[in-house]
Amino acid sequence: MGAVEQQVQAAAKPPHRAPLIALLGNPNCGKTALFNRLTGSRQKVANYAGVTIERKEGHFTLPGGKPLRVLDLPGAYSLSAHTPDEAITRDVVAGLRAGEQAPDAVVCVVNATNLRLNLRLVLEIQRLGLPMVLALNMVDVAKKRGIEIDTARLSKELGMPVVETVAVQSGGEKALLELLAAMPFDHHVKPQPLAAIDAVPVEQTQREVRRIMDACVSFDKDTGNLSEGIDRVVLHPVLGPVILAALMFLVFQAVFSWAAVPMDLIKSGVEGLGAWVGESMAEGPLRSLIVEGIFGGVGSVLVFLPQILILFFFILILEDCGYLPRAAFLLDRLMGGVGLSGRAFIPLLSSFACAIPGVMAARTIQNPRDRLVTIMIAPLMTCSARLPVYALVIAAFIPDRKLGIGINLQGLVLFLLYAAGIVSAMGVAWFFKRSMGAKGQHPLMMELPAYHWPHLQNLALGLWERAKIFLMRVGTIILTLMILVWFLSSFPGAPEGATHPPIYYSVAGMLGRALSVIFEPIGFGWQICIALVPGMAAREVAVGALGTVYALSAAGDDVAGSLAPLIAASWSLPTALSLLAWYVFAPQCLSTLSVVRRETGSVRYAFLMAGYMFALAYVASFITFHVAKALVD
Repeated sequence: MGAVEQQVQAAAKPPHRAPLIALLGNPNCGKTALFNRLTGSRQKVANYAGVTIERKEGHFTLPGGKPLRVLDLPGAYSLSAHTPDEAITRDVVAGLRAGEQAPDAVVCVVNATNLRLNLRLVLEIQRLGLPMVLALNMVDVAKKRGIEIDTARLSKELGMPVVETVAVQSGGEKALLELLAAMPFDHHVKPQPLAAIDAVPVEQTQREVRRIMDACVSFDKDTGNLSEGIDRVVLHPVLGPVILAALMFLVFQAVFSWAAVPMDLIKSGVEGLGAWVGESMAEGPLRSLIVEGIFGGVGSVLVFLPQILILFFFILILEDCGYLPRAAFLLDRLMGGVGLSGRAFIPLLSSFACAIPGVMAARTIQNPRDRLVTIMIAPLMTCSARLPVYALVIAAFIPDRKLGIGINLQGLVLFLLYAAGIVSAMGVAWFFKRSMGAKGQHPLMMELPAYHWPHLQNLALGLWERAKIFLMRVGTIILTLMILVWFLSSFPGAPEGATHPPIYYSVAGMLGRALSVIFEPIGFGWQICIALVPGMAAREVAVGALGTVYALSAAGDDVAGSLAPLIAASWSLPTALSLLAWYVFAPQCLSTLSVVRRETGSVRYAFLMAGYMFALAYVASFITFHVAKALVD
């Protein structure tokens, strides 16, 4: 995502003294879906003080008109915290965070199809002595499977109200609202010390869970979990990896095949609008800024929006249907070979969108060394900001040739570039783990959610968010940098009798020629060197910078749509391949390095990341350029 994009939706604030309830539960219990159902747009997102863990708070009004504030706590399996997320949940509910009062009541959300795992946390929270409600979520799924839960008996055994909820359905929160409306919030209850929890052995808690399950839940009519049958194929030691590889290959083929038509439409629109503006304006700096700076730069990036949305379309579907945790298990053995656990898969997969959420997602990894290594290799995953660069160079130098049914050469090259990032990340992880002296492999323990059809509303919202984020970056960061690049590329201008284009004599041209001394051994000319500098702010800016540079270098009114043929005519094949190799390892954008510093608590890891990635990028480009040059010559 290029930067930490958190949106605060405008809404009237509730009264300051409104009681606060906390939603907590295991991961995959539907807690956040229930939070969204209760609050709608009346929520705000921030970070907890001193950490980068997300804090989501909202408010809603009960049927009787009473306002409540609600806090969505990070998912946790136990109050015996093993991860930073669990530590936040423990500290908030126990009233241990400085400047924050413990909630007035707790709503424990549990998965009705997996009560045995969920009840341990419920019993631990109960020992704090806070007013509690149990929200028995996903009861519709449990009933379809034939799982019978005696809600009244469960309420009696636990000594707290129990309500049934279906967070993904409209009205599925109605029973909870009615129960909360009947609860008194007249005085605040101070939670018991955590020692009350720590003093109870885990074995005793598990025995209590089994007793409650035997008394309240019947599996006699359970028809079985369809997910288990699917998993026998999907998680098969031979078929599973083949299915995963085939899915990933399909995704990257679709990125080129499906995006061709909408990309052509955007390209034609940018070209037509740029040509019309160029013809309508008189010669001068303003015309140059709009045509070469904005249309030539921003338009060069905008054309790649369809490819980014197609990539996220598949990622969101795989996430929503429950496949991604299975992929983590499939890759656990591979990751174990380099000293990581399969739990690192989710942060690494998040990094395909942007390294920033990937780095932040690593906080769910219990082992500190595993967490640090995952943070250090997350940027090697091919983020969406690299996609415009890959797509531009591939379209310019790789023929659009069919290699078989459904296999396109351009898509295959893109797949290989993504694979190169993954393989290099595993190699760097192997090196870091051994240099840190870490030994052994940590077993992967992760709850697998049931398979279900993706929710179309969630899919549409996810794609809309990605499009909005991309367009906001195009309209803010990229536009600003393109105007700056245009200015530096246009002034002071060419002297009288100049033999090169005016940009050659500009500030940017002088900077590019100075940097070319460093980058000439890997085949980068001064035009590419100019683009690398703003690319440190956001990688996709490099494409816009190239668009501006070549628009100012070319004769006539060439704009974004002509960038691919321009670089195809200007670069050699070894230079193009060298640039692709560079961006497999390219040093991170500044916002990612900033998040790494915050997550690790040390600036040295941010410098270490930038340094090792620059070294890898330079060596890989050097080898690629000279090998390709030898083969071409």
